[in-house]
Amino acid sequence: MQRFGWCTKTRVLVAHAQLIDDFVGECQAEKLAPGTISNHVKGVKCLYQVNGLQLSLPYRLPRPVMFKDRAPTPEELSRLMEIAKLREKVIISLLALGGFRVGTLCQLQYRHVRKDLEQGIVPVHIHVEAAITKGKYGDYDTFIGAEAAEYLRLYLDQRRRGNPLEKITAETITDNSPLIRNIQSDKVTPLTPARIDGIIHSLYAKAGLIGETSQRRYELRAHSIRKYFRTQLAALGVNTDYIEYMMGHKVSIYHDVQMKGIEFLRGIYTASGLSIKPKTRTGKIDALKEIIRAWGLNPEEILTREALTRPDASYHSTQDWENSQIEALRSTLKDLVRKELLNAAKEP
Repeated sequence: MQRFGWCTKTRVLVAHAQLIDDFVGECQAEKLAPGTISNHVKGVKCLYQVNGLQLSLPYRLPRPVMFKDRAPTPEELSRLMEIAKLREKVIISLLALGGFRVGTLCQLQYRHVRKDLEQGIVPVHIHVEAAITKGKYGDYDTFIGAEAAEYLRLYLDQRRRGNPLEKITAETITDNSPLIRNIQSDKVTPLTPARIDGIIHSLYAKAGLIGETSQRRYELRAHSIRKYFRTQLAALGVNTDYIEYMMGHKVSIYHDVQMKGIEFLRGIYTASGLSIKPKTRTGKIDALKEIIRAWGLNPEEILTREALTRPDASYHSTQDWENSQIEALRSTLKDLVRKELLNAAKEP
């Protein structure tokens, strides 16, 4: 009887595996992306697994990327910010300057930013627990710059006051309050990933950055803004391992990076000068950088070294951060001029 039951269960599973195989064929006929098909099948298999049944296909599903997205340019991101409302500015700036996954962003709460935001420390440190990361593999740390911090502060103040135009009553912000609220609900609830995708897609369309396409997916999506974080930090000379860590990716030297401490990472992030706003005028920092480049040196590397020598430094305002950068660049420039004069004096 027991053997008969086992044989019956096996025949049923084989039959169900055939049904899933047929389902895969239908999805492929509709030209769904391989990753999408794989996720559909994974959901069905999970249903069987929680009921103590092992259902599998006799082959592996390929997962090549068919619809690649790209990082928006600084100019494109600035265009989004120009037409975005305050809450939308918060979403964009957190994704761009914090490198969060959309799913993780939805789960952030006020407690994640309270300490630095209330003390006026920038960049604001955010510790992301493993429980709200993709795969839940491990925790990590990232930061948001002055632009994102200012938009977030204004947005939270708006929520505390209430917004009669959008029929939102005044809210008491607690540690467990969602960082970004769903305004379509009377109750204080967080946004969903699907809602953020929709908000960003609408902004792309309004900005004229996407149009009609025959493809199922666009090259600019909500996830694309996270790529901005990676591409810009890399272009600014930040070490790849630090970038991967601040994005929540598993890196071979994970513990080495984490053991360096928050202020060390804050210094690296600060030295990069990551931002969204385009530079409309040449300020003191940019002028000093150009002069140092003319002497054949890389100013970004100089600022990174300065951050490494002062791992405990923290800045209470953007002005403090700018002043520290100006001082570091001035000091380097003075050394260059002094060496040049000494060399000139030695020449016959």
